[in-house]
Amino acid sequence: MEITRVLDNALRKAAAVWVAPDGHPARLVWALWRDESVLVAVGGTEQEVPGLADGVACVLTVRSPSTHSHLVDVPVTARLVEVDEETAAALRTARLNTTPAWESVYRLEVV
Repeated sequence: MEITRVLDNALRKAAAVWVAPDGHPARLVWALWRDESVLVAVGGTEQEVPGLADGVACVLTVRSPSTHSHLVDVPVTARLVEVDEETAAALRTARLNTTPAWESVYRLEVV
């Protein structure tokens, strides 16, 4: 699926999205839109997302940035990533209400 302008705009403004790993209910998670994919930090002091693992198919639900209503469900694949210092700094900056200490970071790649 191609990243549309509408989806790109919504994800640039989103602080949180819904993620439903295959076989698990959706979870509202904070996320960071970077390099045309969604980054989700989990474990440690961060959120838990049961079923999220490398290679797992997920559904990403995005809300409209203007109305906050359902915008689109997007099929994605979770990829475990090693983050570089620039990306780690961006993840830390995105977390305004806590000191981040994650165990893993997943890149949710649009299928």
